[in-house]
Amino acid sequence: MMNWESIYANAKEWVIEAGDRIRSSFDKTLNIQTKSNPNDLVTNMDKEIEQFFIAKIKEVYPEDKIMGEEGFGDKLTSLEGIVWIIDPIDGTMNFIHQQRNFAISLGVYENGVGKIGIIYDVVHDELYHAFSGKGAYLNENPIPRLEETTVQESIIALNATWVMENRRIDHNLMIPLVRAARGTRSYGTAALEMVFVATGRVDSYISMRLSPWDYAAGVVIIEELGGIVTNLRGEKLDFLTQDSLFAAKPGLHQTILKEYLKDGRW
Repeated sequence: MMNWESIYANAKEWVIEAGDRIRSSFDKTLNIQTKSNPNDLVTNMDKEIEQFFIAKIKEVYPEDKIMGEEGFGDKLTSLEGIVWIIDPIDGTMNFIHQQRNFAISLGVYENGVGKIGIIYDVVHDELYHAFSGKGAYLNENPIPRLEETTVQESIIALNATWVMENRRIDHNLMIPLVRAARGTRSYGTAALEMVFVATGRVDSYISMRLSPWDYAAGVVIIEELGGIVTNLRGEKLDFLTQDSLFAAKPGLHQTILKEYLKDGRW
């Protein structure tokens, strides 16, 4: 029988160690490369941290599968078995330009079901973590369950970049929601925006196009606190393809989906 408590403890230990490695790189020159476009950046630290996780996981759990942003993990066609989903540095552009507003994101899934979610805000030494059925925590302090709120009282995190990039989407569809909300924010890191939903710093997070490693850990944390995470069509995420993402407090998720997103071509 799988010892999930041991996996949880090891995962947290490895994430903290990876954070130490990232902090130690702050005074060193980064090797920066581009991927799909000039703004899709990757550094030697992204690659080194992913390889660090893979080495740790394969040493202790050789049968487990790994999905990582930088491509050093397994090529997956299903989520059968135990799968570790890793973003070594979520918010690489922030990491390069600001040395803040980035995070390590690690989720562990069993047959497609989230069991463990860990997001580490390295600069602020804030470890957000959840173990399905056991609550969610910021460092060792329990995070309260999410309470309902209205659109008019909500702050919504969203990134406008995808509106310009995706011509299939009529950006006017989002205007009524933005006008109705109390405010909007953009932080440039899906992982932190999801834990901001989990902690009530924002009430909802919307993104048009993310990959599984961007949100796998955050889904576990938010759902453990009673929040809801789907794509913008209200459908369950499949964790094998890119999709839109819509995370929100309970009640708010249903209201936004019904009143503001129902006619969108998402």
